[in-house]
Amino acid sequence: MNRTLTVYESEIPALERHILSVNDIKTSFADNCIINANLFDCIDYIPNGYFHLIIIDPPYNLDKDFNGTKFTSMKSDAYEDYLRSWFYGVCDKLAPNGTLYMCGDWKCTASMQRVIEERLTIINRITWQREKGRGAKNNWKNAMEDIWVAVKNPHDYYFDVEAVKMKRKVIAPYKVDGKPKDWEETESGNFRITYPSNFWDDISVPFWSMPENTDHPTQKPEKLYAKLILASSKPGNRIFDPFLGSGTTAVVAQKLGRSFCGVEINHEYCLWAVKRLLNSIDDKSIQGYADGVFWERNSLGSQKAAKTAKATKQSEQAIVQPLLF
Repeated sequence: MNRTLTVYESEIPALERHILSVNDIKTSFADNCIINANLFDCIDYIPNGYFHLIIIDPPYNLDKDFNGTKFTSMKSDAYEDYLRSWFYGVCDKLAPNGTLYMCGDWKCTASMQRVIEERLTIINRITWQREKGRGAKNNWKNAMEDIWVAVKNPHDYYFDVEAVKMKRKVIAPYKVDGKPKDWEETESGNFRITYPSNFWDDISVPFWSMPENTDHPTQKPEKLYAKLILASSKPGNRIFDPFLGSGTTAVVAQKLGRSFCGVEINHEYCLWAVKRLLNSIDDKSIQGYADGVFWERNSLGSQKAAKTAKATKQSEQAIVQPLLF
């Protein structure tokens, strides 16, 4: 069943009431806002040093049509000038102990590294396997993307590794004295809870059967951003996305109890973002994230089995509990 999000004409007036303009934030700025504007027109009206986390997914150095707004690839030095034209202003919005993530691909990642290092300290580079994409006859299929991790102060930034642990199936279980070593036997299978590395192979790009999917050409998965948000912000912290697109940063921030501000030049994308935000009030699930851990790709069956086993155990405890008194 195709679950790609659709905004109907009848919904637009109600959705538009949640979208701000440049004039709106000139008057006053508040958390949890979606601003429909060119970033250059509104950046000066967003407070400096305000956000604990910034997530940036800018246009890559490719020819791409974003719903009528076209981006044209250019020489690397020109692309770096483009990045500088807005990146310095975005950095001003980051709190002194804040963290910034910037997404890129093989073609533009070197340019991003150079520009980021002009203002911040890079502490890592995440590479994630997005898998989805066309094959290539004369080159290797492009199935990987990078996310640069940078901070203002390398001696003072927030990182919660416990919040982003992974649950992986144990293929070759190892026991000591007949007991599992560093893994757990469960009714739904054998699993190990592990610390995450900077290579992520558990991410599925949004597709037609996922409720989070939109027609945005470069939409990032909610699971991907959930890792960034949980690792680098606390509940109640403020998150900024200067290229909001279809709203993934705002939606995941809301689901995880953070505040958000997003800027998006395309009006239709803003409508999609608002509808996703309204939907997330009743549905805070993030596909691939459950019970405080991130599951492997294609593990929905195991997740359902674990959920059923947990519910059964709770039901049994509820029956037994009165007999203990």
